[in-house]
Amino acid sequence: MLRTKDYVLLLVVYLSILAAVLYPRLGSAFQPYPQHFLMVLFFLSFLTVRLDEIGALLKRSPSAVALFTLFKLLLLPAGIYFLFLFLAPSYAPSALLLAAVSTGVTAPFISTVVGGNSALVMVLVVATSPLVPITLPLLVEIFLGQSVSLSFVAMLRMLATVIFIPIIAVEILRRWAPRTLPPLLKLNYPISLVLFAVINLGVFSQYADFFRREPALLIEATGVATLLCGLFAVPGCLLFRKGPVADRLAGAVAAGNINNVLVIVFASRFFGPLEPTVAAMYLIPYFAIIIPLRFYKTRARGPRAKVSR
Repeated sequence: MLRTKDYVLLLVVYLSILAAVLYPRLGSAFQPYPQHFLMVLFFLSFLTVRLDEIGALLKRSPSAVALFTLFKLLLLPAGIYFLFLFLAPSYAPSALLLAAVSTGVTAPFISTVVGGNSALVMVLVVATSPLVPITLPLLVEIFLGQSVSLSFVAMLRMLATVIFIPIIAVEILRRWAPRTLPPLLKLNYPISLVLFAVINLGVFSQYADFFRREPALLIEATGVATLLCGLFAVPGCLLFRKGPVADRLAGAVAAGNINNVLVIVFASRFFGPLEPTVAAMYLIPYFAIIIPLRFYKTRARGPRAKVSR
């Protein structure tokens, strides 16, 4: 179900976290730069996104896209936050951040693997990403403003810089230097692996002492991240319940395959060690979601197949 490249990615991610915790000096040189590395990572990710094609797709189903965007960026985060205030209050900020972030730029690939409507997922990526610099700080201010001292303007500025500068840079290259894009696309994967590693080294080396005191936290954070993925994907699927199976799968992927790397960097700047840890552990269900979605696709199409016979 997963490609060799995906296993390599997971290996790099977790080995870099382990190295940062066991040998924090390895990551000390990268600690000031996770935001810059993330911008390069987003730049590489957006190389495959053509805004003109997305605009045409957006015109076909504007109401569905608007409804999903409202759900993903406002309604779902509020519901998840209050649920975790009841279930696990210490993880409520982590749940809010992950619920409120945009659809991940690699979500269309996951959609293709499970047989979803990947074009719809790409539209949802583009629809949710530009709004996150406003909606995420707003939700943090509303729900966490009294318990955490944060600057709304600083959060907005950070997210806007991370998201919009890579998008603008890609469009400039596409318009004025299109010949540079194919070589960059060929180098996308190895450069992305390096960026994942140095981001983790820079972020988690700061919390090495904390993780040594609380080693069980990684297991607990993985469980929370897995639960969150299910809580995101199921309602995302239900939003498109009247559509074909491919659209329902697209809804689940767009809601469940989120931009957790953005949360890692954002949380490491404005929160403590727990929030970026949960965001990093989200990479496990990020790929594992393929298994239940394939099973759902088989079950959803099964009755129709029997009728056709």
